[in-house]
Amino acid sequence: VQLQASGGGLVQAGDSLRLSCATAGFTLAQYGIGWFRQAPGQAREGIACIDTSDGSTYYADSMKGRFTISGDNRKNTVYLQIDTLKPEDTAVYYCAARYGSAWCLLPAAQWDDDMDYWGKGTQVTVSS
Repeated sequence: VQLQASGGGLVQAGDSLRLSCATAGFTLAQYGIGWFRQAPGQAREGIACIDTSDGSTYYADSMKGRFTISGDNRKNTVYLQIDTLKPEDTAVYYCAARYGSAWCLLPAAQWDDDMDYWGKGTQVTVSS
């Protein structure tokens, strides 16, 4: 099983970025995929979750508006679009998988408790 986040980099405030999470070794449609981030010195936080079997998406309350999660089962890839980037978005962004998608209905603070698989993160740095 593999998940690999990519697409991060150094960007300016106000820019947009699309992160990719390439998956392999499992049937994407059977798993909920979540995006998380962890800023230096801070706890990891959930951003969004997607059930690619039907396209249902879920967002942490604090992340609604500038973040858009999407998926492509043919490419086994899930995306996270981030618009109007802010310096406080600077963090390592991770994708993770957990069987089923019922967990997406939980509060985002509980999402990362029992994820089955984690990928290596991708660094996003936003300069002001």
